[in-house]
Amino acid sequence: MSAQAFLLPVLMWQFEGCDYLFPWLQMNQEEGFTLSAHGSSFAHRGELRQAKRIVVKLGSAVVTRGDECGLALGRLASIVEQVAMLQNQGREMMIVTSGAVAFGKQRLRHEILLSQSVRQALHSGHNQLKDMSLPVLEARACAAAGQSGLMALYEAMFTQYSTCTAQVLVTNLDFHDDQKRQNLNSTLQELLRMNIVPIINTNDAVVPPPEPNSDLQGVNVISIKDNDSLAARLAVEMKADLLIALSDVEGLYNSPPGTDDAKLIDIFYPGDQQSIIYGTKSRVGIGGMEAKVKAAMWALQGGTSVVIANGTHPKVTGHVITDIVEGKKVGTFFSEIKPAGPTVEHQTEMARTSGRTLASLHPDQRSEIICHLAELLTDKKKEILTANKMDMDLAGRGGILRRLSLSPSKLSSLAIGLRQIAVAAQDSVGRVLRRTRVAHNLELEQITVPIGVLLVIFEARPDCLPQVSALAIASGNALLLKGGKEAANTNRVLHQLTQEALSLHGVREAVQLVSTREEVEDLCRLDKMIDLIIPRGSSQLVRNIQRAAKGIPVLGHSEGICHVYVDGEASVDKVIKIVRDSKCDYPAACNAMESLLIHRDVLRMPLFDQIIDMLRTEQVKIHAGPRFASYLTFSPSEAKSLRTEYGDLECCIEVVDSMQEAVDHIHKYGSSHTDVIITENEDTAEQFLQQLDSACVFWNASSRFADGYRFGLGAEVGISTARIHARGPVGLEGLLTTKWVLRGDGHTAADFSEQGTMKYLHENLPIVNISFISS
Repeated sequence: MSAQAFLLPVLMWQFEGCDYLFPWLQMNQEEGFTLSAHGSSFAHRGELRQAKRIVVKLGSAVVTRGDECGLALGRLASIVEQVAMLQNQGREMMIVTSGAVAFGKQRLRHEILLSQSVRQALHSGHNQLKDMSLPVLEARACAAAGQSGLMALYEAMFTQYSTCTAQVLVTNLDFHDDQKRQNLNSTLQELLRMNIVPIINTNDAVVPPPEPNSDLQGVNVISIKDNDSLAARLAVEMKADLLIALSDVEGLYNSPPGTDDAKLIDIFYPGDQQSIIYGTKSRVGIGGMEAKVKAAMWALQGGTSVVIANGTHPKVTGHVITDIVEGKKVGTFFSEIKPAGPTVEHQTEMARTSGRTLASLHPDQRSEIICHLAELLTDKKKEILTANKMDMDLAGRGGILRRLSLSPSKLSSLAIGLRQIAVAAQDSVGRVLRRTRVAHNLELEQITVPIGVLLVIFEARPDCLPQVSALAIASGNALLLKGGKEAANTNRVLHQLTQEALSLHGVREAVQLVSTREEVEDLCRLDKMIDLIIPRGSSQLVRNIQRAAKGIPVLGHSEGICHVYVDGEASVDKVIKIVRDSKCDYPAACNAMESLLIHRDVLRMPLFDQIIDMLRTEQVKIHAGPRFASYLTFSPSEAKSLRTEYGDLECCIEVVDSMQEAVDHIHKYGSSHTDVIITENEDTAEQFLQQLDSACVFWNASSRFADGYRFGLGAEVGISTARIHARGPVGLEGLLTTKWVLRGDGHTAADFSEQGTMKYLHENLPIVNISFISS
């Protein structure tokens, strides 16, 4: 089907009150006029950052106040700020605006009230006025009265950002004549060339009156003309890259917003049009969502990308336009290219559905799945390592290779860890933690259950995928995985093996790998679909996710500022061994030592020189804390901050007077991750272990032991420094929550009232876990 054949049926709109809008379409059909697309539209949201020429359409509901008499000045000011900012970035911005009728209506009502009050005062001879009724105001008169004021307001607002504007009024007749259309195009091109923002509107003072809205009949309200089709027409005429249509709804829904099953459509494709059910029109305007969709489809076919979004929400209006241009998941994005795989929303739904089946399996079945995955890691190691080599070759050189690399021995270690998890899975889901006889024949149980849907975001660490998958399977959780692009080939193979193992018991879809171009920030907004986010990677990644997460708990730590305190009664051999291992075994790890605290007495001992010599031999760069620097004539570079995670062969050394001062220092500058004391004094050590409130506190052991595998958890999903739910290395137990199960026999709360016949017993009952099947 040709582009023209596709366009014309879409554009011949037949819904009430709109036949007169575009008579030029009929002319185009008769004369054989063909729209010349200026190029293909953007296929993905991320590409919207490249948009150079942008049309912003402001719907009537966006521009006007709730009473439809006057403008929403606060909203308008924030929109102007965003447009001006994008203009000053070098983009070419155009605005198609409503609002002249509302502005004029406010002005004319004021004039009528003033005129009536004067006449009544003269007629009655006193100041007491009778009730005054306002006549129905004609829309064209309101537009004539409001157009100049609306433009003056835009000009005043844009002036605050040193941005010039120009008003352009058009009518439908301007599109009948080729010369007029060319003149309009030339005018707009010249304005854009001079860095001026054109403010475009239909000349509502002369257009035919619109049909009244069916939902506003009987109400003293003037409907305001819709500009959706005008914005689409101008966007294509001006070869705009992007059309942003702001209305009073979040975007396009699969059914009328407000209904139980209504879901916001993230990306809308031309082929999906038949599945859409349109609801009522907005409180103002004549177009409605059907008009917006048809206008958007036409603009898309003409080569302009389109996003329909909410411009009235107080929490997002201040950044809705800039968010769209930055490629964030806002509103509904129209795309001609439909990805081959499912959307991330669909993946999450599949994972949740399959995850519930996974949670209902017998523990032996979940263990069997994990054991089969462990076997696949060794049986398919050639396939895994081939994919891993592809990723390694693409990565080139650098520190990333160590995290990215897999080997036969590493795969064997992973398989051993998975088998440990399989054993732990036997008594995880459905385990009874507490039993209480509330009353006769009324028994209460607290049992372990999965959290729900987990989102694990990890960087270039492909070994994380089978570990986390096994923990999710053992705990009966659905899992959504977002891996770093550096390990894309390895992750794909490992995920295929995971789903192969899950297929043993028909729960293949319980673990999903997000391979679409989803931004992490967009994933963090799926608060109605995801129950817990677990970031695995750099402290910067964790901080970004903690900021981006909207209503979803994040399990993890933003920093791993781990301390080792060398007491005055420490063993020389233990100090050298532990400090070396804590810092040098894997400097980039979150459990590596970043600050070395030394008791001041140690400075006068040979031990101090041995520590410094060892660090120099290991090529560790030393940064001196303020007090340590004061003891030295020629000190190393002074630490810029005592709260630094170096993540490399660097560390800070500081001096303290006592164990208590070390504890105070760690509380002030640490991150509550892992902290160590080295001493032979048991009393000192026990005080340190009790007073310090970090997630992991060690005595005479390396900080590197803060690891789920080393703790015997089989594996970990991460290390948490949070104060609730789970702390330290989070293994299987940290992925479970509880629910209460009450079994009665017709009991009611009224039975236990003063007039009731029953009394509470609250007796603790013995716990007998025979079979652990989730309810």
